[in-house]
Amino acid sequence: MRIGAPRSLGPPSNRFFPSILQQSPRLLRNHACHHPYLPRNTYHTRQLVSPIWRCSPQPSSDLVKPRFLRPISTKPLPQRHGPVFRFFYRSLVYTGGFVFVFGVLVVGFFVYDASTYREDLSYTDIPVAMEALYPRRGGPKNLPIADALVSDDDCPENTRSKHKPKLVVLGSGWGSVALLKQLNPEDYHVTVVSPVNYFLFTPMLPSATVGTLELRSLVEPIRRIVQRVKGHFLRAEAVDVVLSEQLLEVAQVDATGEQKHFYLPYDKLVIGVGSTTNAHGVKGLENCHFLKTIEDARQIRNKVLQNLEQACLPTTTDEERRRLLSFVVSGGGPTGVEFAAELFDLLNEDLGRSFPKILRNEISVHVIQSRGHILNTYDEALSIYAEERFAHDQVEVLTNSRVKEVRPDKILFTQKNESGETVTKELPMGFCLWSTGVAQTDLCKRIADTLDVQTNRHALETDTHLRLNGAPLGSVYAIGDCSTVQNNIADHLVTFLRTLAVEKGKDPEKMAITFAEWRKIAQRVKQRFPQASDHLRRLDKLFEQYDKDKSGTLDFGEMHELLLQIDSKLTSLPATAQRAAQQGEYLGKKFNKLARAAPGMAVNEMSYGDLDDAVYKAFEYRHLGSLAYIGNSAVFDLNGLNFSGGLLAVYLWRSVYFAQSVSFRTRVLLAMDWSKRAMFGRDLMHY
Repeated sequence: MRIGAPRSLGPPSNRFFPSILQQSPRLLRNHACHHPYLPRNTYHTRQLVSPIWRCSPQPSSDLVKPRFLRPISTKPLPQRHGPVFRFFYRSLVYTGGFVFVFGVLVVGFFVYDASTYREDLSYTDIPVAMEALYPRRGGPKNLPIADALVSDDDCPENTRSKHKPKLVVLGSGWGSVALLKQLNPEDYHVTVVSPVNYFLFTPMLPSATVGTLELRSLVEPIRRIVQRVKGHFLRAEAVDVVLSEQLLEVAQVDATGEQKHFYLPYDKLVIGVGSTTNAHGVKGLENCHFLKTIEDARQIRNKVLQNLEQACLPTTTDEERRRLLSFVVSGGGPTGVEFAAELFDLLNEDLGRSFPKILRNEISVHVIQSRGHILNTYDEALSIYAEERFAHDQVEVLTNSRVKEVRPDKILFTQKNESGETVTKELPMGFCLWSTGVAQTDLCKRIADTLDVQTNRHALETDTHLRLNGAPLGSVYAIGDCSTVQNNIADHLVTFLRTLAVEKGKDPEKMAITFAEWRKIAQRVKQRFPQASDHLRRLDKLFEQYDKDKSGTLDFGEMHELLLQIDSKLTSLPATAQRAAQQGEYLGKKFNKLARAAPGMAVNEMSYGDLDDAVYKAFEYRHLGSLAYIGNSAVFDLNGLNFSGGLLAVYLWRSVYFAQSVSFRTRVLLAMDWSKRAMFGRDLMHY
């Protein structure tokens, strides 16, 4: 072989060929030009590169000058398997992964489920105080006084809290639950008294009347909530309150069916017993159904299904069938409107699947409203939208109508015609829901009768710190539907002027108030009555308006007239769940601060005076908005932001209530019920 001639490389080895492909494209091109055994017409790479040129080998180095140039193809390498094989292969991989993960979850669930069963008899001797077993007697009626409870020594936490101030909470509604969730554990000896042992999610109650939701999905055991604060629960009914001795009279039915009464002492009492339905003096309400409790929802559900079943009988006449299928709702508020919408959905979506189709043609739903529009507390545009939606769904809305009497087979009502005359009409009905306002419970009536300052016949009056007017200061509070906050700003004028009068050494009723002093007074009014803040924004205009003699000052009479004008603009807080929840949360925060401040007040011997005002601010209600379901659509009134829509709005409506649900358990049950409705329809069983 000639010296200096290029050595023959021979066929590419398994070692050399992969090393070429792993190098950069430029070096790969050089190897391709240098190596005579690489394919002449192909150059394989997964990258789209510029044309590769083949050249004869050069003896000098890897970087050679080509003797001649020739393009080489850049087509991709042939695949070993076709697309069908790759599709089935990937499908099997994904399916196998899913089955594996699902299997792990199932096994994990059964492992967890097995850990929840217990076979060992794990119990020990529990000490019980003699006062709990043999309570002393006392009080006006010489009844047993429950100074101690049998669960006071169940655990070390209960033992530590049994000597703390006694906090008694009446009711298990929105306000009471919000209070219990906000309280710090072990700050108080907490006892909840309620005739039912569950919390009811009332906004979704209309959905339970037609089988959209199960009844168990709307309730949460109250004992689970009470356990958080290491409290106690008594399933009993509060009968009366002895304010002078701080004793709560409680009635309970024992094992023999006999009603037993006893006293429960308290240091702080929170009344959250809710309200009853307002009859408005109408006769025949025993022929109506109400929607306040879970039992009411069950009875309504059974009554609706009973009417449908009776309408299918061959012995039912046409007239009787139309009467049975006539559903009347008295009251155009959120509860009445949502029930009418849920009832229409049941009749329109599920009736044809299981019942004769003639029933759908003879069914009628009527809403009787005393005002000019349904949902009259909402924005007028939303009310009109709801009425148009009902008109589209053939739900009759009778506005400017008042019910006179409810009979077993028909309802009598008055309605104003176009000329303004009142005409009496009658409407055959097989079912009537009464949903018109609220009224006081028997307990609230007894409490109001013992206090002269309680003049409201619909609710207990409280101050802005939610303390019951007329009761010892800081001992009794009222929240929720059973109460109303009294905004009598003008009656406190002397209180607002007293500080200024002391500084000037004058009589408060003979003072002349300048604009600077008026600003200080307005600030005190805002602190004492937060709901008046919206009406005290333009202080200069108010001062100028009521300075009638243009003296640059306001005398006592002018100031009193100004505050009376503000009083007239303040309205009662709505009887809604969000108001009760805000009040309960407010009391929980205030009680926590009072508990933290108690040691310092005890050292300084501060056991009297307005401690609530010294520790915490007055209650201020913040309206978060209103929403209502109106049959496969929903309306939202969010403080000026008003909108409505179809199914997207319904999903948003569900999302709001889903987020407000009290526990993870109820959220899971709600999601399952909505899924069951979509897949299997509503439950149409009578039980």
